[in-house]
Amino acid sequence: MSPSIKDVAEHAGVSVGTVSNVLNHPERVSRSTRDAVLTAITTLGFVRNSQAAQLRAGTNRSIGLIVLDMANPFFHYVARGVEDVADELGYAVVLCNSDEQVHRENRYLQVLEEQRVRGVLITPVEVDSERLDALRRRGTPAVLVDRHDPRVNCCSVAVDDVAGGTLAGEHLLERGHRRIAYYTGPLTLSQCADRLTGLRHAVEAAGLDPDEVIDVVELRALNARTAYETACTRFADGVAATAAFCANDLMALGVLRGALNSGHRVPDDVMIVGYDDIEFAADAAVPLTSISQPTQQIGRAAAQLLAEECDHPDTHAHQQIMFKPELVVRESTGG
Repeated sequence: MSPSIKDVAEHAGVSVGTVSNVLNHPERVSRSTRDAVLTAITTLGFVRNSQAAQLRAGTNRSIGLIVLDMANPFFHYVARGVEDVADELGYAVVLCNSDEQVHRENRYLQVLEEQRVRGVLITPVEVDSERLDALRRRGTPAVLVDRHDPRVNCCSVAVDDVAGGTLAGEHLLERGHRRIAYYTGPLTLSQCADRLTGLRHAVEAAGLDPDEVIDVVELRALNARTAYETACTRFADGVAATAAFCANDLMALGVLRGALNSGHRVPDDVMIVGYDDIEFAADAAVPLTSISQPTQQIGRAAAQLLAEECDHPDTHAHQQIMFKPELVVRESTGG
């Protein structure tokens, strides 16, 4: 059994209150008494229960971060940004992976609330989340990450995905393509739908019919394997378009591998644009053109907004921060 604060007090020959002062207000204790208590702590191997102390004082310094898929490097870099700010401000981050499943997201929200975290950063599977709304109504601040919905009364940090889709569409149209496959996850995910909206805007601005130009390939998951298997089938059946815009870089890497394995040359036979500009994009077999997002800045901004609301709830004003994406051109579209 771990030694208790009472054990430390008995070993040092002081009261429990004195040990508490050494741990929390050392300036109130004489040097000799403080040294005796610290010696007892070292000898017994005592480890303070900071969580219990914080809960009693109502000052828990933990925040939750719920992401859709930690296998996606995009969320890895967002988490790094969150951790950087959390470390600077003395917060600990509890990382949860919903795996794009509402029931897992709800379970994590319940667990985080039971743990009395100060606040939650979340990329929700669906913006309209009853469980998230209930959490906020009960007083736990929340910030949406990689999501934007002006109807939601909380802070949000996102990238203008409609603008990103437009950039990708304009780029492929300028390259002469008139048949573009859009590889996407479920269109119920707002970023997938927004990127398609942007692509349609680019096609319409070029005086073309989006329904004739865009071939929407909606997949069950936004990962490389699913995109690879689908691309192989489409290339084998001869239905693949001359260009592909993918809702994230993992899907683009899967389409790229499917094209090469099917004997198609990239970019000569098919051009590919991804989204996120993850590190692997530049190191692919054919370096990948991608829509770049400031991932760590997203994480940092979200964490700063949450910390501000946690520490200054009376003066905090909700903000919706929207970053602009950029097109990074590489060999997959001809460099």
